[in-house]
Amino acid sequence: MVAGELLQEHVLHGSAPDPSSAASETPASDGKAEQYGDLTDGAVHLTVQDPNALEQQLFPSEGEAMLPGEQKPLETKLYRRRFAVLTIFSLYSLVNAFQWIQYSIITNIFKDYYNVSNVKINWLSVVYMVAYVPLIFPATWLLDKKGLRLTTLLGAGLNCIGAWVKCASIGSDLFWVTMVAQTICSVAQVFILGLPSRIASVWFGPREVSTACATAVLGNQLGVAVGFLLPPVLVPNTPEDKVLMGHNIGIMFYGTAAVSTLLFILTVIVIQDRPQLPPSQAQAVLLTGPAEDYSYSQSIVRLFKNKPFILLLLSYGIMTGSFYSVSTLLNQMIIAHNHSELNAGRIGLTLVVAGMVGSILCGLWLDHTKAYKMTTLVVYIISFIGMLVFTFTLDLGDLLVVFFTAGALGFFMTGYLPIGFEFGVEITYPESEGTSSGLLNAFAQVFGVIFTLIQGKLTSDYNPQAGNLFLCAWIFLGIILTAMIKSELKRHGVNMGNSMGQEVPTVCPVEKVVNGVTLTSSGLSRETSL
Repeated sequence: MVAGELLQEHVLHGSAPDPSSAASETPASDGKAEQYGDLTDGAVHLTVQDPNALEQQLFPSEGEAMLPGEQKPLETKLYRRRFAVLTIFSLYSLVNAFQWIQYSIITNIFKDYYNVSNVKINWLSVVYMVAYVPLIFPATWLLDKKGLRLTTLLGAGLNCIGAWVKCASIGSDLFWVTMVAQTICSVAQVFILGLPSRIASVWFGPREVSTACATAVLGNQLGVAVGFLLPPVLVPNTPEDKVLMGHNIGIMFYGTAAVSTLLFILTVIVIQDRPQLPPSQAQAVLLTGPAEDYSYSQSIVRLFKNKPFILLLLSYGIMTGSFYSVSTLLNQMIIAHNHSELNAGRIGLTLVVAGMVGSILCGLWLDHTKAYKMTTLVVYIISFIGMLVFTFTLDLGDLLVVFFTAGALGFFMTGYLPIGFEFGVEITYPESEGTSSGLLNAFAQVFGVIFTLIQGKLTSDYNPQAGNLFLCAWIFLGIILTAMIKSELKRHGVNMGNSMGQEVPTVCPVEKVVNGVTLTSSGLSRETSL
């Protein structure tokens, strides 16, 4: 059963069922009959006498999920172009993430080059988080109203502009120029981070949507990994020769600008709003109503009234904010324990690459099991354990142990990112994927700013262990919040024809007519029982 079937009592004109039609009989295809009970107290009581017919109704394949009153599902199709869209998005997301972390992983070098404090270099990373929060609402509104193509063009275009402005900041007295450039890149990020779940939903089928989302997030993670690896190699520490240092920084900046320009051109050529036909029944249902009737403000209100989503906002913000803080301060943690910035980059690379593997495996697992709540909770608990182990092994002096613990921490902490996106889409369907993902990222940025500033202060005033224990306490709180989330897989219920009994949404963003059935935004709950 799909969303329209739960709400079909809201027929046109809102008329109630005739109580005189207490029990109607319709012949089955094999001559056996199905008995339909009366519609009373908002419940539909259905008895199917034929066991084979019951099994066929309860367990349709995803491609056969049918809407009420239809003999066949709404038409869907998968296009090969979806892989090109996913690839181009992932690549320019990679470059944007690289530009975020390229300063903080060699904090000591940029500090000497621009002759500024650690705090100012930290702000080159924090500005990404600060810019996101006030801009996420206009960005998600733009995504909902103008579509995916314009949003991606803004993201890729601003990313390209920021990269070229950085090329003008090569000079020891031009820190303010590099800050302006980083601010432009941080605005570009607003049009990037919320798109993985939207791209996955509008381009990919039900059996690949979580993997596609994980792959889109993977591009951003790969950018962080490259940001950990390349800057220490491209810009070695030469404190005695600032001219050479500036030359090396220029090579990094100009290379980034060239790649950003190429990806912007490819974005213009490849990315479209959506395919001609939807990839899934969930998308097909959403497309049956006029888009102009959609209210962005009402969608925001409904999301903030969704208690499971509020709990997910907090838990996702804590976990992702912790990752942002660790990534920003990793150089300072490693340097404090007498390791080089090159090792700091390699440790960061290990953390993120392990997280990339975790993301893909978690995406495949979710596509196979749809066990969002269990997976989210398990990953959260193991991330907490990993953070504790990383905290207490960082000062042992054994570099191999640090590499191993960082890899284990990254596998689960970074692997959590696509899980949170997809879980959010499931429990908020049919609200816009861009809006739910944007809010998740906004909370992540808020927690990231707070955690980075506080952990940075604890690290500089005391030691890295104090800052890491601060994060451990918050991650433990996140475990409790995650355990309280009520899992209602609404999108999956629509794709499967609600065959497994999950609750489907009773609140839709617009009034739609599907096969003569009006889907209204009524808040009334209805029960369907067999």
